[in-house]
Amino acid sequence: MPSTKLTLNIKTHVIDQAKAYANRQHVSLSKIVENYLSSLTDREEKTTEVSPWTKELTAVKKPTPDFDHKSDYRDAILDKYNP
Repeated sequence: MPSTKLTLNIKTHVIDQAKAYANRQHVSLSKIVENYLSSLTDREEKTTEVSPWTKELTAVKKPTPDFDHKSDYRDAILDKYNP
């Protein structure tokens, strides 16, 4: 894909730090900016709708206030390990 020149206004100290980073990484500053912008748009494109099946799973009602989860768990363990 062809490249296009882009002019940005960035503070001098930020550019200096970015150039030093790019030099340490052995990559051009343009490539770093390109990869960053690409990652932003890729993340946005990967956002998908939740499937109806998943929505149905998350719509399960919460237990009533008098639900004793410890008692139910204990009973399930006893049933499992005491034939």
